[in-house]
This record gives sequence, structure tokens and C-alpha cells, in this order.
Amino acid sequence: MKKQLLLAFSVSAAFAAQAGDTTDVAKAKTVAAVATVAPKEGEDTGKFTFSGYLDFYYFGNFNNPQDRLNTGVFGAARAFDQRAGQFQLGIVQAKASYTSEKVDAVMDLAFGNNADLGNYGNTISLNTGAATSTALAIKQAYLTLKATPKLSFTAGQFGTHIGYEVIDAPVNYNYSLSNLFNNGPFYHLGVKAQYAFSDKAYLMLGLVNNIDRNFDNNRAKGFIAQLFFAPVSGWNVYLNTAISNEANVRSKPDKNVGTDTTGTYSIFDLTTTYQITPKFFLGLNAAYGSQTGGYQQLNAYATGTYVDKATSWGGVAVYTNYAVSDKFGLGARYEVFDNTGGARALTAADGSGVSVSSITITGNVTTGGGHVLLKPEFRVDSYSKNKFIDGDGKLTTSQATLGMAAIFKF
Repeated sequence: MKKQLLLAFSVSAAFAAQAGDTTDVAKAKTVAAVATVAPKEGEDTGKFTFSGYLDFYYFGNFNNPQDRLNTGVFGAARAFDQRAGQFQLGIVQAKASYTSEKVDAVMDLAFGNNADLGNYGNTISLNTGAATSTALAIKQAYLTLKATPKLSFTAGQFGTHIGYEVIDAPVNYNYSLSNLFNNGPFYHLGVKAQYAFSDKAYLMLGLVNNIDRNFDNNRAKGFIAQLFFAPVSGWNVYLNTAISNEANVRSKPDKNVGTDTTGTYSIFDLTTTYQITPKFFLGLNAAYGSQTGGYQQLNAYATGTYVDKATSWGGVAVYTNYAVSDKFGLGARYEVFDNTGGARALTAADGSGVSVSSITITGNVTTGGGHVLLKPEFRVDSYSKNKFIDGDGKLTTSQATLGMAAIFKF
């Protein structure tokens, strides 16, 4: 196996040095080189792959905000496409995977502005306490042991199972991300087990540290779960949850360190997709979350205001897209999100809770031999209270953006 991996790495290095090779050619060379080494008897043969992407965007904002941001007062109105009227890099990803009959391993590194936003909970180094850390670059790093064809165990840092959208721009149809994504978990660090009842149903259960951090702020562990089933061909249903104690060790201002750790966070999520025809696709995401106690609002995990009562948030997003051809498609997302209780960071200009409805229209153009995705996009966000300041310094409840994202994937 060591010889196989050595040859695979050597060929990958040769590919990187030869700009004229395409990805497909390089993969063929790698497979051919590995095949020349016969595996030892009883050795678990596997496959090593290297993939990644980079994304780039420019969005103009019709409000012409003076700060050139799409995030509004107190921020949080957009997840990743936060800059207005500026050319911006999103994420540069490098992902190495090893897959075999008995084990899978993933090392997923991401760099750039959006990578920092996605890994915001990893900004403090465990070793130095500094405000920056190489942990920001680790999007995922986990291994999966396949105990049987039906049962597997995973340990490490992995992307959340909650929600419809993911951090990776090539996977989402829309480029800008929903408020459900922005206010839900991004990732977990812990262990989980998954059992497949059949190819149409499985159950995942796990224990993790607190939400969106690579270290825990108290002694409690969080619980995660996902139930998947496919009622008919083309229809997938995911029932998800995450329940965790999110309070700091000293959560009440009038308590001593270590005396109160009550801050129950919970989220329940439904994600379902249906491929109605080979060209027409429909999806839905609905979520409800709540938190009792603990520090909430500006940062639910560290600072803000202590709240004894339960506060909640939730929303629904509907997705649809149609493939006009192999090279072009058009999709839409309509979302309503309610944070009137002020549990999440999404607030109005006066700091109070707010609700918002958003509509996003996105085109998808595939070019560059399938490696380049161009996504022209128009989005309108309408809030129940003033959220934005326009170029004249006036408060307003809505904003509209128009722009383009370019994504290269390999």
C-alpha cells in the first residue's frame, strides 16, 4: 500500500508540473501507475483522489451602501457574499480523499474570506490563545471505519447534516446562501455512527462538541441525528436535529465560574428534494431552533446578553431549477426567516429581532469542459424593520443585488 500511495503522489506532483495535462488525463495516468503495483494478499486496496475549487464574485448593490457591504446594520444579512461593488475571492479548496472497502479518510482544507467566515468558531488557538489559528484552514478532517457493509463509524471534524445548502459553492445551485444556512450550524467535531437499513433508508447518531467550534466551552456534549429515507425513486427526505448545551462555564453574570452551565440549544430540520423530471428539480428546507439561557444574540457562544427565557428562530425555503440544456439552467429560491425573538445575530438596525423574506434568481452556465460554472444572480431581501443604510445615509427595509460568480472545480 505504501508503494501505491507513493506512486499516486508522484504522479499527482507530475500532473501539477505539467500545465498542459487535463484533469482527466492526469487521473488516467495515476490509475495506470497504481495498477502496475500488485497488492499483497489480504491488503485493503483503495483509491486516492485530489479535488477542489475556487470561486470569485462581483455583486452590485442597488442601495449603493457607503460601507460597500451587503450585510446591513449589525451585519449578518448575508453569509458569504458580503462585499458590494468589489471583486472578491470566496474560497480556495484543496481536498484529499482516500476510499477503500474498509476505511475512508478526508482532509478538506479551505482558504480565503469565506473560509474564515465558515470556520468562525476556530479563530482562537488552543495552544497560544491568539486571535488567529491554522484551524481556520481545516474545513473537514475525518476518518470513517466501515465495520460492516451497513454500519460505519466516523470521527473528526465534518460538515453539518443540518440544512439544504453547504459551504461549497459548486454544490449549491444559488451562489448567495440562505438565512437558514447563515443561522444554522456549519460543522461539528466529534463522533457519529450510521446504519443503513437499505439503500433507501439510514439512521445517523452522534456526539459532538458545542456547535461550530473545534473546542468545547463546557463539559457537556451535543447530540446530533439524521434519518434518511427515499419514499419513491427521485424523492429524498432528511429529518435532522442537533441538541447541545451552548452556555459558557459561567453563563450568568451574577454567578461564579463553573456554577451554572444551562444554555440548551436545539434545532430541528427537514430537508427534502424531488427530481420531478430529468430537467425539473424541486427542493424544500424548513427548520425551527431555540435556545434557553446562555449568552445569545451577537455571539451565541461567548458574548452578548444573558436571557433566562427561551428564544426561537425558524424559516422555510423553497428551491426549484430547470435544466434548459446541458450547458444552461435557471433556478429560483424563495425564503422566509423569522428571528423576531432575537435569538440569532440577524437583527434590525435598532438591534431588535426581525423577520425577512428573500427571493433569489440564479442562472447556471457550464463551460470550460465542465470545469467552470458561471452564475449570474439577482436577489432581493425585504425585512420587517429597517436593516440597511443607503448611499444617502437613509435607513431602509430592503436591498437588491445583481452580479455574477465564477467557479472553477476539478
